Order: sequence, then structure tokens, then C-alpha cells
Amino acid sequence: MPSKWDRRVDTADWEAVAADMNDVGGALLPRLITPSECAAVLGLYPDDGLFRATIDMTRHRYGRGEYRYFKRPYPQPIEELKQALYPRLLPIARDWWTKLRREPPWPDTLDEWLDVCHRAGQTKPTALLLKYGPGDWNALHRDLYGDLVFPLQVVINLNAPGVAHTGGEFLLVEQRPRAQSRGTVTTLPQGHGYVFTTRERPIRSTRGWSAAPVRHGVSVVRSGERCTLGLIFHDAA
Repeated sequence: MPSKWDRRVDTADWEAVAADMNDVGGALLPRLITPSECAAVLGLYPDDGLFRATIDMTRHRYGRGEYRYFKRPYPQPIEELKQALYPRLLPIARDWWTKLRREPPWPDTLDEWLDVCHRAGQTKPTALLLKYGPGDWNALHRDLYGDLVFPLQVVINLNAPGVAHTGGEFLLVEQRPRAQSRGTVTTLPQGHGYVFTTRERPIRSTRGWSAAPVRHGVSVVRSGERCTLGLIFHDAA
């Protein structure tokens, strides 16, 4: 029987999601977490026992703010959401790799894919919570933790924009061949997911399809606190 997480993921118009992904490399998803569930996830942040690492973004020149990588086993609803999302993201990932004349390496289930990662030495869990305050921001980057990469990932906003914070829009910047870069700015509603490319997306070229590099980040938070849950579908070396 489908779980409630499966049912929430299934409420998305996945044909429209795939179309948006093919157009700009990102797509808004429906509400995956209720406000009360958002509050519960936010409440996990101070619990040191749940996390394997804490990153000060200023110290590493990643921007300004802080994020924490979870340990396994993940607290609810992280594993449940990843399991529900993976089979919906997989057809897009395989389609992209086929267009780029690459052999898609991802098996039918997330567990099988993570086993491939682990056998290659990528064993560190990558789900994370990110916290930004006034003046904080996230530099444009790509979440690559080893040779094995799943090309799509999902972020879920845990605060209400315009209420808990202002600013902090999600940024995608695509580097286009022989042209200026293209930026996409999205305000993420509370509890909604946003799926986006991890590294690149296929674009039509004179020779068929080519890979356009894409980076993501967060604009400056002007007031309040912005917290998000990041779901990455490959583990780290």
C-alpha cells in the first residue's frame, strides 16, 4: 500500500515537472511536508546526536550560514521522502543521460543505487539541514561528492517566505555555450519541494544534445530565518 509520502509525491503533475526540468533544470513540487511536520524537522537541528558534520559556510567561503549533514539512520520523514521521490525522478535522469549519449547507471530502486555508491567507497550520508539568518547566503555551487552522482536533487523549504523570512530566494544559473549565463529565481513555499539538476542538463545543439553546466545557490536573506531540508540521492566519499 502506498505510504502518505508516496501519495504526496504522486500529487505532482510529473509530465509538467519533466517539462520544467527540460526547460530550465528545475521544477516546483507540491507540498511534501505540512507546517507541523516542518516544525518537527526544524526541531531536529539542535540535536548533535543526529548529525555527522556541521559546516560553517563563512569559514569555507561557501557564502554565509550553516548546514548539518545527518547521520544514518535518518529521522522521519527523510528516508521516506527519498524513497518516494527516487522512482519519480529516475525516468527524467535516464532520459537526460540517453540524450547525452551516456549509459544511465542508476538501478530501479534507491537502495540498489546507494549500494553501488557504497561499494565504490561513497558511504557518507548526504541529507542535510541548512540554516540562514539575516545577511546569510549560499554561493553558487554543485553538490558533487564523488564519481557517482544522481543528476537530480530536491530541497524543501521549512519556513514560510514573507512570514518567517524575506529574501533567500533559490537560484539556478545555467552556463550556456558561447552565450551569457541564464539565471532562474524561485521563491519556495513552505513545505513544498523543488527538484533541480545536481550538475548539468541536456540542451539542444547543432550536433544533437550537449550538457549545460548548472549551479545553484541562495540569495541574501534580508530578515528572519530561512531553513531548508536537502535531499541528495547519492552518498559521499
